[in-house]
Amino acid sequence: MVVKVFIASQSGSTAIKKKQQDVLGFLEANKIDFKEMDIAANEGNRKWMRENVPGEKRPQNGIPLPPQIFNDELYCGDYDAFFNAKEDHGVYAFLGLAPPPGSKEAHQAAIIQNGEVPESDKGDLAKEEEQPESEEKEEAEPVTEDEEEQPVTEEEDEEEPVTEDEDEVDES
Repeated sequence: MVVKVFIASQSGSTAIKKKQQDVLGFLEANKIDFKEMDIAANEGNRKWMRENVPGEKRPQNGIPLPPQIFNDELYCGDYDAFFNAKEDHGVYAFLGLAPPPGSKEAHQAAIIQNGEVPESDKGDLAKEEEQPESEEKEEAEPVTEDEEEQPVTEEEDEEEPVTEDEDEVDES
């Protein structure tokens, strides 16, 4: 199965360019095999993309804009669907691929499939439960009258007076 990302290499829209870069950059960073399918340089790619985006997934104007993502001939979604899958740690499921072992998505898939936490992850959960959350606020102990901070008086704030000997040295 090959992930196909339909892009427009000659787009005047910076928004489309940024979305395309986001998708391609993510796939490259995660070493997911994919093919760029340029709809600007290849009329066949443009026609194929437009014909294979399901009707319910098409925008109101009827013309799907890049990037559009397919796994072989199976439609995965557009940039918004990709972005939501990325935020939910579900890109591999979105792409119709098996998540790599040890990934957060593989962990979630195992929980969904088995209905329980895998044995290999139970140790991690026990450690998390033992540690107190740093966001919890510690309750301040009540302050008694004896412990209350007293305002600084002028006497405490002043420096020691200068003696006559030191005065004479300063003037000379």
